[in-house]
Amino acid sequence: MNHVTSTTAATPPMPTTPLFSAHATHSARLTPGGPASRWWGLPLLWQMRQDYLGFVTRLQRDHGDLTRMRLGNEDAWDLMSPDLVREALITHADQLIRWERGIAVFEQVFGQSVLVTEGDTWQRQRRMLMPAFTPKRVVGYAQLMTDAARSALDSAVPPGQTEALVAIDTFWTDVAMDVILRALFSESAHADARDAAWATQTLSETAFQEMFMPLTLPDWMPLPGKAAKRRALTALKGLVRRHIDARRREPGDTAGAPPRTDLLHMLLALRDETTGEFLSSQEVFDQCMVSFQAGHETSATSLLWWSRLMAEHPEAAQRAQAEVDHVLRSGQTPGPEHLAQLPFLAATLKEALRLYPPVAALMTRRTTAPITLGGVDVPQGAMLRITPWVLHRDERWFAQADRFVPERFLDGAPDIPKGAWMPFGVGPRVCIGQHFAMLEMTLLAAMLLQRYQLRLPEGAPVCTPKLHVTLRPEVPVTLRLVRR
Repeated sequence: MNHVTSTTAATPPMPTTPLFSAHATHSARLTPGGPASRWWGLPLLWQMRQDYLGFVTRLQRDHGDLTRMRLGNEDAWDLMSPDLVREALITHADQLIRWERGIAVFEQVFGQSVLVTEGDTWQRQRRMLMPAFTPKRVVGYAQLMTDAARSALDSAVPPGQTEALVAIDTFWTDVAMDVILRALFSESAHADARDAAWATQTLSETAFQEMFMPLTLPDWMPLPGKAAKRRALTALKGLVRRHIDARRREPGDTAGAPPRTDLLHMLLALRDETTGEFLSSQEVFDQCMVSFQAGHETSATSLLWWSRLMAEHPEAAQRAQAEVDHVLRSGQTPGPEHLAQLPFLAATLKEALRLYPPVAALMTRRTTAPITLGGVDVPQGAMLRITPWVLHRDERWFAQADRFVPERFLDGAPDIPKGAWMPFGVGPRVCIGQHFAMLEMTLLAAMLLQRYQLRLPEGAPVCTPKLHVTLRPEVPVTLRLVRR
């Protein structure tokens, strides 16, 4: 491996216009606009299903930050500024619940897990699960992450070759699958990785389609997509249940055996500090399903977009590689202790999350009481929608918002308004696995840069995003990996 000898890389020239525009405020009373809702809003629903992100982007452009429309029986509001988002998700958090239709769709996969429960049940689950996902606890998974990535990265280019075209979406899917299975169950994914990856992506696609239907028709019906959904659910639930059943059959503490440190061990050991109760068997299963699906697909998707962006911006990639080489001399394996020394690498990941948030549209909320947003009265029963994609690409918060500019996230850059960058959500429902995800992405990105240069193949197609539940490219992404 040829290491960069200088301790710093040439810094790409900063844009000549400010990275951030002046922060807008909501001192003036907002008036919600919106498109005409003819035919009970069915034409609008069709447009959203065809191109949700494009629809919401046009909605803000034509009608402003706070919009209102009729969609069937729903009183639908879209919130498209950081102040409105924080006012809803933080100030009025106690007056909001998850949208019932979204819960019905996700409950088929995740059961009564922390992702979908409400009220006292959600508070109890969240309180019990938090110790497993604190920054201090998450660092214990670092070696599992790097062990999972090492063999895949070392063999990405076949032995004896200096470079190869790699299906980078499939590559990161396999690596992230191995990571989450090791973190959950302390076992590699080789036997299950491809089927499990197919299952998670199939369920993501079908869930997004069902969001636009008034109800979910039974899965036994001979309808398009139902057979694939049945196979995906069977495969994923079977995989998780096999691992849980195998763990429960294990004898107790065995002399000389190292203690378990994986997520399943933590879930089985959790006690409610208030009641002393353990999670039920069904709750353990449901939380494993959430950790598996969310922990795998979002990380794989984020690393896929990051890889493509680094291939498109070789100066940023060179700077990040120089930083990695300086911190990890002689090819040292990265660990949690190195994260603070890799600020530019972290900035490239955060900028990738800004441009292509894996969850580009949050699960919709329902108001359980009248509230006010931006001085506007919002009635009980309203449906509130928040789209990070729109917030992340708003020129008021991110000048030159469509450009890849990692410097936005370095120390000394102007502050980003709270709520303008929210790849993990905002408020009490913020993603419980955000520290796990950032640790995983940083370690795996550093290991890739240690070994390879990323290049776009000649004639590579435009990478168009397509929203399912997560945001993935419309066509597979192939990159050229060149050994260093």
